[in-house]
Amino acid sequence: MEPGSSSTEKFYRIPKGKGPHSVGCTDLMTENAVEGSFLRLYYPSCNATDNEEAPWIPDKEYYQGLSDFLNMYRVVGERLFQYYVGSVTCPAKSNAAFKLGEKYPLLIFSHGLGAFRTIYSAICIEMASQGFVVAAVEHRDESASATYYCKKKSISEPQEESTSGLEKEWIYYRKLKTGEEERCLRHKQVQQRAQECIKALNLILKINSGEEVMNVLNSNFDWNSVKDSVDTSRIAVMGHSFGGATVIESLSKEIRFRCGIALDAWMLPVGDDIYQNSVQQPLLFINSEKFQWADNILKMKKLSSNDTNKKMITIMGSVHQSFPDFTFVSGGLIGRFFKLKGEIDPNEAIDISNHASLAFLQKHLSLKKDFDQWDSLVDGIGPNVIPGTNIDLPPAEPE
Repeated sequence: MEPGSSSTEKFYRIPKGKGPHSVGCTDLMTENAVEGSFLRLYYPSCNATDNEEAPWIPDKEYYQGLSDFLNMYRVVGERLFQYYVGSVTCPAKSNAAFKLGEKYPLLIFSHGLGAFRTIYSAICIEMASQGFVVAAVEHRDESASATYYCKKKSISEPQEESTSGLEKEWIYYRKLKTGEEERCLRHKQVQQRAQECIKALNLILKINSGEEVMNVLNSNFDWNSVKDSVDTSRIAVMGHSFGGATVIESLSKEIRFRCGIALDAWMLPVGDDIYQNSVQQPLLFINSEKFQWADNILKMKKLSSNDTNKKMITIMGSVHQSFPDFTFVSGGLIGRFFKLKGEIDPNEAIDISNHASLAFLQKHLSLKKDFDQWDSLVDGIGPNVIPGTNIDLPPAEPE
């Protein structure tokens, strides 16, 4: 069998959006090299029968970065990934025409440690199908498995098939150095990540206002069509793991984010100063059953003490990897071995997470939708969900 044409992909698919809109996606990278923005935009689209589905992992360098992150030899990792997921696409049409006629709320999405912009497509596509514009940021703080920026080729280099005169400069995941304190590095990274989320927000609003933005990636997407299509009063931020910490940091720095959703947040990177009432906006913690531990949960509780707009729920049977796409493209055996799958059906877990998120967003962005049908999930009521946490916490200290 040809690598990349593994028959497994016939059975394992990233789920399509369940909302009323078709979904398109396109990549955007601005100039200014490493200081610029890099994101994948998921959006409600016109029915695009001629457009191909977008590749899920678009460059082999991401396989190399994932191999580094997983402590595998690159040559082995690259072949394995290419064989198992090389032909996987995400169920969004590449560069499909943007669907006009509505103003859509905006969601900025932040990926986890060792991840990148494309591998939370199940979540981002569902949100876009329900009428959100979603900008999934690719962070350049050396926490992604791999990412890149475009730089001008030096004159001496041969012009390859690309005649743009630009080449990709790759940035790979940076491991902790011997003796380096993790909290110090992660706190520095989370501050850069929050700035990148705010930068992405500003970029989308700039496009929305009709300003020309130079996309250094060649695509035939018409960015002018996005003009006046974003509801600038309804903006939220969402992320997984390290991206959950990024949500908290972003909320504390940017009041235009009206609320946030932290999926299985990793609290270590969050600075001590953030706990001093610097997150005023509503915040929903959606946790997996298997990832959390007491100290991490206590930090979430410290952040949300006595604030009824800060909620926490736990999806029973789920694992940390129930949120990224790998849970959908791995078979049962491999999935369980690498903890990519929990005891709950991956589709059910992502539905609970997405439905709770939509209900929370409807409430706090004042949306006129029917997402309030899932309000009970935000209170942890329903199959396979509980309010708060499954973790035993030490008794509270007396005041």
